[in-house]
Amino acid sequence: MEGPILSIAHELPALLSTVRTPGDFYTAGVIELSLPRLTVQGVGAVALPLLPVQAEQLIAIADRAPYGRGTETIVDTSVRRTWQIRAERVRIEGASWARTLQTIVERAAMGLGVTTPVAAQLYKLLVYDAGSFFVEHRDTEKAAGMFGTLVVALPSIHTGGELVVRHKDREARLDLQGQDPSMAAFAAFYADCVHEVLPVTSGCRLVLVYNLVRQGPGRLPQPPNYETETRRIATLLAAWGAGEWRPEDEAPAKLVYSLEHAYTPAQLSFQDLKGVDAAAAAVLAAAAQRSGCELHVALLTIEESGSADYSGYAGHSWPDDEEDEFEIVEVCDRSAVLSNWRCPDGAAAEFGAFPVENIELCPPDVFEDMEPDAQEFHEAAGNEGASFERTYRRAALVLWPGSRRMEVISAAGLPVSLPWLAGLARRWEESGAGTNSALWKEAHELAGHMLQGWPEAGDWPRHGEAPGTAATMLATLTQLQDAARIDAFLAGISAAGDYGKTDNEALLGALALLSPPRVAALIERIVRANATKDPGACADLLCRGAAAPSVRPPARDLLATAKALLDALPGNPACAQPQPASTWRRSAAPDPELVADLVMAFERIDASLAEQAVDHLLAWPGTYDPDAVILPAVRRLASEAEARSKPGVQRLRAACVQHFRARTAEPLEPPANWTRPARLDCRCAHCTGLASFLGDPIQRTWTLKAAETVRTHVASTAQRCHCDVNLATDRNGRPYSLVCTKNQASYERRARQRREDLQDLERLA
Repeated sequence: MEGPILSIAHELPALLSTVRTPGDFYTAGVIELSLPRLTVQGVGAVALPLLPVQAEQLIAIADRAPYGRGTETIVDTSVRRTWQIRAERVRIEGASWARTLQTIVERAAMGLGVTTPVAAQLYKLLVYDAGSFFVEHRDTEKAAGMFGTLVVALPSIHTGGELVVRHKDREARLDLQGQDPSMAAFAAFYADCVHEVLPVTSGCRLVLVYNLVRQGPGRLPQPPNYETETRRIATLLAAWGAGEWRPEDEAPAKLVYSLEHAYTPAQLSFQDLKGVDAAAAAVLAAAAQRSGCELHVALLTIEESGSADYSGYAGHSWPDDEEDEFEIVEVCDRSAVLSNWRCPDGAAAEFGAFPVENIELCPPDVFEDMEPDAQEFHEAAGNEGASFERTYRRAALVLWPGSRRMEVISAAGLPVSLPWLAGLARRWEESGAGTNSALWKEAHELAGHMLQGWPEAGDWPRHGEAPGTAATMLATLTQLQDAARIDAFLAGISAAGDYGKTDNEALLGALALLSPPRVAALIERIVRANATKDPGACADLLCRGAAAPSVRPPARDLLATAKALLDALPGNPACAQPQPASTWRRSAAPDPELVADLVMAFERIDASLAEQAVDHLLAWPGTYDPDAVILPAVRRLASEAEARSKPGVQRLRAACVQHFRARTAEPLEPPANWTRPARLDCRCAHCTGLASFLGDPIQRTWTLKAAETVRTHVASTAQRCHCDVNLATDRNGRPYSLVCTKNQASYERRARQRREDLQDLERLA
């Protein structure tokens, strides 16, 4: 290839545009078979699938199949060992057989690229028992107008007997067996192709052989010859795969070539492609094989939405003759996704949903003048202007260099790459191979691409990937025993802020593969980077890390980490002003788990640091509430044998006892009159009336006759400020009335708290 290719996404479709006629030197497929009535003279009706006893009967009346050498017809079992039954002794009947055979012939003609009418003439019924074969040979012309051979393999149980077809420097190996007894396999090839039948190793192979004959005058069909195009495309793809591009050239990691015909997901396979699509796929498949590229067919779905201008009927689905009823102003959102993947052999490829970039489309502007498959227009409503939504669905050939496979999978995003990596790890583990195996190297390469493209951690909560994404990655790397990738993940991703408490179990399992000094260094980096936004996760990590036998570094190596966590705790006394809990992010608000993990981590690392941590916790009761935070933490710690005797735990327990004793020492008497607390946060005239009512020692009930908005406001104030009143609406007369009746809710709350405090004191004692 001379000169640089500025855009392979433009060059490739330009080359493929010259490939218009489908066909190859051979074709093959399977078809559902309504079992015909097969009758052989001398045997009678033959059951399908073929029974062993009837195979013996067929062989008994068959002749040894000869082969042609020049003008001679020779029987030589060293060249051809099989049995033949002449066509005149074979009858195939059944209501659907004629239609089935016609379908097979049509598919064979299309696969061979024959556009003129074709007929199939039964030549022979062949029986290949165990050991039968036919060495490579070419078929001779057996009828006027014959240009090819059609082989239909009837249902039979056997192994071996594959058909190998060669043409020039290409070869196809075909195993003509249906997937189940209701399927028949077939193959067709041009008469000048060298072919052979490999030995049958067990069972019996039963095939019908037809001559494919041109109907009418003219030249005999020939396989389309796209060798020049194939060679040029292969050279182009080889340069793409080798990275022979200048920095300014456009060379995406994968290419998506949109096909012309419409296909449903059920029809999406290489075998079902039509016309020019089949022609392009055949040439591209040959070029991909030569250049080391991988080729698949998939369903491409493009969805667009945005603003529109419209002045007409406000419908939804638009017929073609009304396409100009509205005009697209701007495409605001666009997504392109590949799904329903199929391999060239017809098997499903488990790739999932791959995103597609414009630069990867062949050519990138392929959809600009194409009609969408679905389109909806929405009239302006409220503050929103008119908008549209439209969808394109096309089958596409998807191509990438084999050397860039892991890069392509990684670029599809974590929902695709993470399961793929897990699958590689599972297969590697099951294989029992070492880290020099191809599977392990693939997984290592894919993990490297994934780390390079890992989504950046944004504001808390995490960047939006599925919960447990980081943990799954770490667990998979641990399964692979890939210490290098583990180190890179923890240093570059966890320590960069993409970290949460749910990662800790997998994180500690991964750290077991690293040296103790490196473990301590990574834990410190992770804690320093995340202590402010999620101290609970960091305390849990430090607590686990200081205790886990598999990763435990020396306590002195974790001392700096513990100090960093202590300095980052909410309510730091070193700050000039107190830090109220409301100023922190909700996810970072102190909870009992933070306190318990913190104290135990520090006790395991350094006793004096644990004392400082307890001092900090007790110095900020507004942050570390004795009832909501400290007491539940003490309960958990007291249930653990290692923890309950630690000095820090004992100090927290003593603080709780002192707190409860002080509160239970306060007087607790029911109200002597109807005066109730009136700590209201509203000073409007109506709420002032409520406050006067609450302060009155004699009045028990107050009625406010007012509009609904006033009643709602006063009721909301009473509820928000926890007033000791029951609220009811009197619907007699207009407007309705709000009836407030005093109760003893505050006293009852204190009494309930007293009972709970006494129970807690008993448990703590």
